[in-house]
Amino acid sequence: MKNSLRLVIDTNILVAALLNQLGPSFALMQRVRQNQITMCCTPALFLEYEDVLKRADQLQASGLLAEDIDAILNELAGLVLPVTTHYQWRPQLRDPADEMVLEAAANAQAQAIVTYNLRDFGPAKLFGIPVLNPEQTFRQFNISIPRSSQP
Repeated sequence: MKNSLRLVIDTNILVAALLNQLGPSFALMQRVRQNQITMCCTPALFLEYEDVLKRADQLQASGLLAEDIDAILNELAGLVLPVTTHYQWRPQLRDPADEMVLEAAANAQAQAIVTYNLRDFGPAKLFGIPVLNPEQTFRQFNISIPRSSQP
């Protein structure tokens, strides 16, 4: 059974995790891989992960091939808790991609949204969903931070 801590993770966290294996985003994704955190995701958000991670500039920056991204996403697909979007509250945010993150969090009754775009998610407070960066997530939920990922 998955851990009861349910988070919705913004695409920028996945990008950061692929770029820096010593950073807090990678550490957070490792916790997902170890089933210490339940990552909630809608099909639309998962497709955005694929779209962004397979962009030429992202592949070049990460040094990965599209096939590597496919393997990562295949593993991730087996770990995420699928979320069905029963309700849409659009528009709440400026960026339509961020709307998908907020809708996933609201429909999953997630305990937080994890992102580096904290200011863009101000309206999430109306839904009672904290918006945290990875470091704040580790502190908020008393998850140990690996030494290599501490600021």
